[in-house]
Amino acid sequence: MPTLILIVGGVIVLILLGVGLFITLTQERSLVEERLDRYLEQEQALEFGSSETEEKKPEGSFLTNMLNKRLEGTSFADRVKVNLARADVKMKPGEFFAVMLIASFGTGVFAFFFGGGFGGGAGSRVFMLVGFIIGFFLPNMYLRRQQNIRIKKFAEQLPDMLVLMVNGIRAGFSTMQAIEAISKEMPPPISVEFRRVYQEMQLGIPMERSLENLLNRIPSEDLDLVVTAINVQREVGGNLSEILETITHTIRERIRIKGEIKTLTAQVSYSGKFLSLMPIFILLILWGLNRSYIMQFFLEPKACGIGILTCSGIMILIGYFVMQKLAEIEV
Repeated sequence: MPTLILIVGGVIVLILLGVGLFITLTQERSLVEERLDRYLEQEQALEFGSSETEEKKPEGSFLTNMLNKRLEGTSFADRVKVNLARADVKMKPGEFFAVMLIASFGTGVFAFFFGGGFGGGAGSRVFMLVGFIIGFFLPNMYLRRQQNIRIKKFAEQLPDMLVLMVNGIRAGFSTMQAIEAISKEMPPPISVEFRRVYQEMQLGIPMERSLENLLNRIPSEDLDLVVTAINVQREVGGNLSEILETITHTIRERIRIKGEIKTLTAQVSYSGKFLSLMPIFILLILWGLNRSYIMQFFLEPKACGIGILTCSGIMILIGYFVMQKLAEIEV
């Protein structure tokens, strides 16, 4: 009976997780639209009074609204908001935290049955604990991966964006008109980000603040150089098109050098990943082929075997980060 309850619970959790991800990925409202809605709601409240806004019920389920309310104002919620904006994932901190809990529970249940279930003894409980921990951090790993992909794509589009901006300024466009042209002509994600900048300026936010918000969403050294050049030109004057043309050449050369360095250090990077994953794969293969051999780690005294596994995991992590650090070369 307990086994059946766990199986049914795991299936329900996986279904809810799939439904939640489907709703999130098909949601059309962007972060800019939400800010615009809040702005319009404030304007309506000033015109018609606060009774209409008070009658509106918050969107989302009771659980996500409760989590959003509990997490509001905390450092965790602020950090999650920044990460979600950088990855362009249209979720609220409470919803993302609920996904973390669901993923942790689902991975823990899967790892428990993979480790032998109720007949696996201490090994299955250890697998379940490891599954809970890994599952809790899986959404963050996905979020970080989406951030890296998006920032990398943005960096690749930045030189073409600067060429378009330089041509627009030379044709007589103002900086704001050039930003509007970028938001219409360029592909995402750079068009999405500059559309946010343009809409923020339309709402009355100064250009310096809008560009600073853009830099917070896209932490890039090349973009920082561009934003600094635009801000300095607005304060002291100068030929912005020539400055941006020089920056474009610098960015293109930096991208070329980074590509060459990545090619030369690819062997070290992939060797670190392979050598770090190899002990884990060997442990899982031995668990499936000769479980009694691996169970020697959990015999009395259990602290000895678990301590060995813990130290091994720490050493694997240290080796991985050291090899990745060796492959990193600042340009």
